[in-house]
Amino acid sequence: MNSRLNLMASLFLLITLSACLKDNVQLKSYTQDELSVLRQYLDLPEEVYNYAQPQLPEHMQNGGFGGTTITNHGATLGRVLFYDMHLSADNTRACASCHVQAHAMADVSARSEGVNGNQTDRNALAIGNVRFYYFDRGFFWDERASSVEEQIRMTISNHKEMGVDFELLAQKLEALPYYPILFEKAFGSSQITSERIADALAQYVRSIVSGHSKLDYAIEQDLASKWWELESADLPSLTSQENRGKQLFMQHCSSCHGNLLFLGKPIANNGLDIEYTDQGVGALTGNPSQFGLFKVPFLRNIALTAPYMHDGRFQTLEEVVEHYNSGIQPHPNLDPILKRADGTPKQFNLSEEDKQALVAFLYTLTDDSFLKDPAFANPFK
Repeated sequence: MNSRLNLMASLFLLITLSACLKDNVQLKSYTQDELSVLRQYLDLPEEVYNYAQPQLPEHMQNGGFGGTTITNHGATLGRVLFYDMHLSADNTRACASCHVQAHAMADVSARSEGVNGNQTDRNALAIGNVRFYYFDRGFFWDERASSVEEQIRMTISNHKEMGVDFELLAQKLEALPYYPILFEKAFGSSQITSERIADALAQYVRSIVSGHSKLDYAIEQDLASKWWELESADLPSLTSQENRGKQLFMQHCSSCHGNLLFLGKPIANNGLDIEYTDQGVGALTGNPSQFGLFKVPFLRNIALTAPYMHDGRFQTLEEVVEHYNSGIQPHPNLDPILKRADGTPKQFNLSEEDKQALVAFLYTLTDDSFLKDPAFANPFK
């Protein structure tokens, strides 16, 4: 009897081990033949990065407001597409040309260089943390795209930016030997379509999350991730200057920019000019009440994304703060938050010490690990 039980136990253990070995094989990202092809062009790890479940602090783990499902293979394909210059008409520009990891996925130029020496009309927005956009958020400075996928299609087909007929892009990519493998892994077949290109790029863009700044650390350590207490509490992990800057931010800036974890206003006129050369949302709609309205951007890693504003007019955060401190113009569509009761601009009128404190706080939003994360780096050799 004992022999039979021992035999049954041994068989069960053998079956279990066999199943585990099978699972381990299934977990391998690529076969050796696939790796030999991929590594002629790409520096991809044998096991894909974990894009689907990034390691985020507790106060960010419940974020995310819709969009495509992120898979590790889908985002890996999207990362390759994001850095591939074959997505432009003259093979000289990629998405990453204007969204640079070292600059928190923004550009250092006021206007980015596109195909054939063209320049974009506006400053490139940083694209990190877009997975936290609410459903009513648009993309681009005038919010003309309603989703990441639509933004991708518009950017790639724009004659100044990448200049490719998006519907014909699949034919171009079919000639590149690494894409059949990557599309097979991402979608279950090697077929390349425009829909799959947009989907994979959107997965990658939504996977770009920054959550390890000094402020995030302070929220974890000092508030036990109770981010809703951020406005009222002083944080021991921040300096007295940074805490003062936080108070000023919550007092003057959070109504438009939110609480730094989630967004505030979608669009606003912030009084850059009395007469705008670029009318922003109004240029798109033709509605005079929307002249000079532009997207209100996320501020994470803001110290790394200069120059600032839709036209890149400000080179430093100090210049930005000074605009709100003393330079707001009385445009007819100036946001009500920036107006006094008599309709005149509500300048901040901060002291030099307070202006420096506000800038110091904005620097606490910098996530140095994000800038070096290999999951967001150029995969091409």
